[in-house]
Amino acid sequence: MIQITPNIALDEREITLEFVRASGPGGQNVNKVSTAVQLRFDAAHSPSLPDDVRTRLLKLAGSHLTDDGILLIEAKRYRTQEQNRADAYLRLGELIQKAAKRPKVRRATRPSVSAKAARVFEKKRRGAIKKIRSFNPDEWE
Repeated sequence: MIQITPNIALDEREITLEFVRASGPGGQNVNKVSTAVQLRFDAAHSPSLPDDVRTRLLKLAGSHLTDDGILLIEAKRYRTQEQNRADAYLRLGELIQKAAKRPKVRRATRPSVSAKAARVFEKKRRGAIKKIRSFNPDEWE
């Protein structure tokens, strides 16, 4: 069991790891050793996730989600399999933790009467200042 939050724990059998060859620098090591990790997690059908967390996770995953609802995380930041595996698990955990947080509900508010009056007063004061600045050629003769 992988503990994500106090309420959410994933069964290790739900996650599949596949090791592939990484791209980028590394010389002959890149061509010989499969160090990159592809982590697959069936987010759409996982029994470990509550429904509200699942829907938020599917939204957050974006392009990392396949058409079947499988979350795909590719980790190829490091040169060793162990570090990339740990990085993939960490990124999955962070994503699920982010999805587990409920967004704040926005409550519509209205400005108070005094706030409206202060705004109108400031607008009138500013308009008066601008009116004083205006140049009228008839007044200068």
